[in-house]
Amino acid sequence: MNPDSVIPRGLASVLATGQQPSRLQRHGRYTPASMRHPGKMLPAIASTVIEAFTSPGDLVIDPMCGIGTTLVEAIHLGRDAAGVEYEPDFVHLTLDNLCHARAQGATGRSQLACGDARNITTIYRDLHGRAALVLTSPPYGAHTHGHLRTNRDKSGVKVTKYHHRYSTDRGNLAHQPLPGLLTGFGRILAGSATLLRPGGVIAVTARPIRIKGDLIDLPGQIIDTAHHHDLALTGRYAALLAGLRDGGLVNRASFFQMLETRRARDRGIPACATAHEDLLLFQLATHLPEVSR
Repeated sequence: MNPDSVIPRGLASVLATGQQPSRLQRHGRYTPASMRHPGKMLPAIASTVIEAFTSPGDLVIDPMCGIGTTLVEAIHLGRDAAGVEYEPDFVHLTLDNLCHARAQGATGRSQLACGDARNITTIYRDLHGRAALVLTSPPYGAHTHGHLRTNRDKSGVKVTKYHHRYSTDRGNLAHQPLPGLLTGFGRILAGSATLLRPGGVIAVTARPIRIKGDLIDLPGQIIDTAHHHDLALTGRYAALLAGLRDGGLVNRASFFQMLETRRARDRGIPACATAHEDLLLFQLATHLPEVSR
């Protein structure tokens, strides 16, 4: 692999994208209703990747755009953006966020489709060969940590989770067990690759996940899935979810992440709260020089 084929000079291997908590990164830039989505990409990750791998006027695509973080950050940076989202409710959130971004002076153009990203080649057939960057993240199952609400009753303090479900639609890829999720995500990667211009990059953010107590190397499995679709790994970074201060990390983990970590340690499992996501960069192997493959 030749790193110079895709990695911009000056981009560090660890990206300080968690200096502000997620709520502050979104405050005023996204609508308050956006907090309903349970698995949002950090705006600082999206903006850092977009600035590193594109120029003003380039096209950025997110095939699983959620509340539109990739699209919003792209048009704020003067890039054009296109997205696909399966859930109609989240499509409306993305539209509201794009309108809000334009009201704040964002200059990029945007388009959005409600549909299944596994069919992205037909959804955006007019964009084949035009995208400089595809930036996305897979769902982490049908449930996430979400948010919590506490109140007292006769039995003490009651903790209630909310905004922790992607969807109740069984057709949503988030409901698939891991093999089905990887198969579907592989289709999305392969379809997205047809939208890339020569030299274009697919960037995926992912983190290890626990399934029934077992720690699963989701980034590694995504790399294997991408290779199956003729996509070569050309870069790998750590995008911090934690802050950096005085040489140490400032934990940004949620209440439920910390609770699960403590419970795992109580069972003798050496668990840690997640402090970063892997940022995986892929290019079509057929577009790379022979020495880079």
